[in-house]
This record gives sequence, structure tokens and C-alpha cells, in this order.
Amino acid sequence: MSKSSKNNKYGSQENMPNKDANDDPIDLDDLLPKIGEFGIYQKLLLWFVCLPACLPCGFCAFNQLFMTDVPDHWCRVPELQKFNLTQDEQKLFTIPRKVDDNTTFEKCTRYSINWSEIISLDEIEFNNRWTQEPCLDGYEYDKSEVISSVVIDFDLVCDYDVYPTLGLVALNVGGPIGVYTFGILNDRIGRKKSFFTCLTTLLIGSLMTAYAHKYWFWVLARAIVGLTIPAIYQIPFIISLELAGPNYRSFVTVMTCIFYTLGLVLLSGITYMLRDWRSLALATSVPFFLYYLYWFVLPESPRWLLMRERFEEANNILKSIAKVNGKELPTEYTTKIQRQVLEQAMHGVKETKTVSMFALCRTPNMRLKTCLITLNWCASEMVYVGLSYYGPAMGNSQYMSFFLSSAVEIPSYLVCWVLMDRVGRRWPLCLSMVISGIFCIVTVLLPKDAETETLILYLISKCFISASFLIIYPYAGELYPTELRGVGIGTSAYIGGLGLIIIPFVNYLGSSNLVLPLVVMGAVSVVGGLTALRLPETLHCSLPQTAEEGEEFGKDWTYADCFKCGGQRPIVEAESYENLDQLELTQAPVVDEISELPNIRRSSMRKLVRQASIVETQRDLDGNMKMTYWF
Repeated sequence: MSKSSKNNKYGSQENMPNKDANDDPIDLDDLLPKIGEFGIYQKLLLWFVCLPACLPCGFCAFNQLFMTDVPDHWCRVPELQKFNLTQDEQKLFTIPRKVDDNTTFEKCTRYSINWSEIISLDEIEFNNRWTQEPCLDGYEYDKSEVISSVVIDFDLVCDYDVYPTLGLVALNVGGPIGVYTFGILNDRIGRKKSFFTCLTTLLIGSLMTAYAHKYWFWVLARAIVGLTIPAIYQIPFIISLELAGPNYRSFVTVMTCIFYTLGLVLLSGITYMLRDWRSLALATSVPFFLYYLYWFVLPESPRWLLMRERFEEANNILKSIAKVNGKELPTEYTTKIQRQVLEQAMHGVKETKTVSMFALCRTPNMRLKTCLITLNWCASEMVYVGLSYYGPAMGNSQYMSFFLSSAVEIPSYLVCWVLMDRVGRRWPLCLSMVISGIFCIVTVLLPKDAETETLILYLISKCFISASFLIIYPYAGELYPTELRGVGIGTSAYIGGLGLIIIPFVNYLGSSNLVLPLVVMGAVSVVGGLTALRLPETLHCSLPQTAEEGEEFGKDWTYADCFKCGGQRPIVEAESYENLDQLELTQAPVVDEISELPNIRRSSMRKLVRQASIVETQRDLDGNMKMTYWF
């Protein structure tokens, strides 16, 4: 609607001022540069509140790997207690050796002998052809390294060895449910209250985990913890992202990923010091009760407050940001707030439009891109999480292996951050997934005793898949048009979360063959990476706004485009929320430099455009933030 038509619409109302540009919805992306895009307020919030809030997610998502340690075990023979034998001597008399390895004892069978009738061991003539039977009296465990675990307490070995895997499945089943639930809560009650609701749920599930005395109660506790993962990580991330200006969103994103990874590194040290699973569950959850103190310092998102038309509360938070940053709120913003309060009083709250996920599949090109994005998202997330779960099984020390598998993520994030702005998104995504998959598959060529070599290949694979996991989210956000971006990202992320349910079963294959899960995940990674070449490049491209533009974007793709790297610089044609090149056109040039205007720039502005397009603020059709879409 043009400015003149807006004036005509309200011109008949005496008490209503003429509509002008101030009547447009308040866009914090325009306001934040004036009160501080990343000033002292945002830095304090990021470093002391939002980044530490990343720790609970990593701690509670991966501490379960060490709760379910499976130590060496063998059948218990209670009658042998009267002979005062050591564990090695008991195994020697009662446990048969494996057929293919005479130095290793069986774990789930014993010799079928009535030891209660044996008066002296000297009477026995040892015979390795004795009849064998299952472990009828329970199991003995080697507790030299692991004092206790869920496996030891609940005897989850032999016929029940799949039960720890089911516990991991319960954790992953809770994830998509919780993400959707807390996404809705974020839209309805706000980011701040949702975070503390999520934190409370996490702590309840963790305490239930620590005090579980039945296996199925423990599984229920893990499902409750799973409801909060990854929501407990994403909510503070979104708050910091919404308070940072467009030029710093990618920095906030990368720092959040790095701090999350540092949490995993810290977890490896905690698990090394605590070998009791109940103590581990408490140590990785009870300290987070201190996060309730954040209630007094964590602000509500002003974007959400503006969406809910709670202008006074939003105004107070923005005043605080401006004051701490040493700035002042612009007068035009204050005028706009007053106008919108009057608009709200006269017309009430406008009903929000929603977009269906089926809109992603109505046209052929958009349907193809949606399928490819979702496939890449699912493959990247499954392989990343699968390799993270598999880390403790690699090498000689599960603690060192998990430490290394976490530490290799940090350089991959930093390198990937640079490459995305120079090379583009498509090729880094493709190469990172393909290379990761190849190194996984190559492990099948190594001999069974090549533990160090297998660990090295695994770490290289984990490094590359971590890079793809960082790329896929912003790349998907750029491929989906603004009109469908929220529901598109939400759909792809949700399907990716559902894919995690099968990952524990893939890792379970490693109980019989160590490299088999790596081969399966490697194949998934290679297939996902190759399909990424069919997607159009988004670097330096104006992002599509409507569903029609989304259909046209990349429609002229040819096989020759597979080998193209990077993208062409866009030509500004129309106003666009994402196209920040317009900012330069609205600035008055210095008179002496008018003749040189076409040649000015553009390093700083190019950086601004690239950074802004990396992580965009998701909005619905009316321009309002909808938290559900972030998940």
C-alpha cells in the first residue's frame, strides 16, 4: 500500500495523525545499530548468561554415554565363594573360552557343573568340552575402571544388552516432542519463562535419573531429559541472537557452537573423575540450579514483546540496552511506539496468519529444494550425533576419545565460518559431508587391531561433519523464501530430529563389529553431500521473499552449475528486508565524493550483507517473530 493511500485511509479521523513511515511495524534491525548492535549490554548478556546456558544441553545429552558403560563381565557362580578364589581363578574354572580366541572368556555362558557337590577343587579334572549353560545366577563385573553404571546395577548385558540403546532412543524420542512443545511456549509465554520452564523440566528429569532404582523408571527419566534437548540450548541462543544486530548474528552463532563444544570437552573431564553413574548424573545437573539466578538478569526478548504488542515493556528493555551502551533511543522510535499504542487501542490486536508446511511442496522446484534440504539436514544431523555417540567406543580410553572427538569441532567451526563468506555454502557443505563419509568408510579397510589408526580416521570424519552441521542451518534459511522460511526450517529440523531415533540402533551394530556403524554413517554422509550439489548457491544472492520467488530461485539450474563455486554479486532491484545494500543507498554521500559513488566500498558493506544473510530473523507473513519456526 502506497503512502498516499495510507493517508487517505486514516484522513477522515480527526484525532488520528496522518500515516507515514513511522506507522510501519517496528523493526529492531533498524533500531539496534542506533542503540548498539553489539555493545556492552549484549556482550555481558552473551558472555555471562547465554553462553554458560549452553552447558546443560551438552552435559545432559552425552552424560548418558558414560552412565551406560559396559565393563568386562562373566557369569556368577555363588557356590565358588567357599573356595576363596580370585576373579581370574573363578573364570578359569567356570567360564569357557571363545572358540575363535583362546585367550578371551565367554561373557554369557558358563560350564554346567553342580559346584555345591564339589568338596575340593583337586577333585576336578578340567575339560573344555563340558556342557555349557547361560548365566543363571547373574553376573560378575570388572570394576577396576568403572565403579558403577546403569548396566551393572540393572544387569543390562547378554540377552538385555540392547536395553542401554533403548535408553538412548528414549532420550532422542523426547527431543522432537520437546522442541515442538517449547517452541509453542516460546510464542505464547515468552522466551524468558520458557527457558526456566525448560530448565525446571531438565533438572527434574536429571534428579529422577540419579535416583532411579528400576530400569524403566530410568528410561522415563531420560525421556523427560530428552524433552529439553536441544531446546535448553536454543532458547538463550535465540535471546542473544535477537538482541544482537544483523552484523553480529553469525558471530553469536559461531560463539554459541564453540561454547557448546567447550562444554563437551569439560564433560569428558568430569566423566573421567566420576566413575559412579549416579554421582555423574548429579554433578552434571545440580550446579545448574544456580541458573535460576538468571531470572533477575535475563531479559525478555523485545522482539517477542513487540510481537505481542506489549510496547511499554519492550520500550523499557530497549531503554536499558541504550543506557548501558551509552546511547539514546531515537525520537522517531518513541514517536512510532506512541503511534502503535494508539493503533492498538483503536483497532485491537491483529490476527496472525499462518503458513502450512504443504506450501513447500506445491511447486516442482520448491518441492525438490525442500526434499534436498531436508535430506541434507537429516544426514548431517544423524552423522554428527551418531559420531558423537560413538566417540567413547573408539581408541584405548573412552574419556580421551570423547575429549578428542569434541575438541576437533572447534577448528572446523572457525574455518567453516571463513569459507562460507568466501567460497559459498554449497561446496563447503558438499565437501565436508563427502570427506567425512569417505574417512568413515575407509575404516573398514583397516585391520581389527588398528585402534589408533581407526581413531584418527574417526576424528577427521568428526571434524568435517561438524563443519557441515554449522553450514546447513544458515544455508537452509537462505534457500527457503521469507514467506516460507519459518515453516521450512521447522519442518527440516523436525524431520532431522526424528532421524536421530534410529542412530542408537546403528551404533548398536558396533557391539559385534566396531567399524560397521562408521561405514553406515559414512554412506549416509556421502549420499547427503552429493545431493547438496543440486542446490543453488546463495552467496551474494538476493534472498527470495515470496513463494513465487522461491520457485524461480535456482529453477534454471544445469549440470554445469555443479562445478561452479561461489555466487555473483546481486543487483539491487527492490526493497528487501534481507538486502542490506539498500542501507548504503539511503545514506547521504559527502559532496566531494559524489562522482566516486559507484566506486565506493565495499568491503565493510559486503561484510554486512554476508553476515546478515547467514542467520536471518525468522518471521511470519506479517513480519512477526515466531519462536516455533526457529526450531
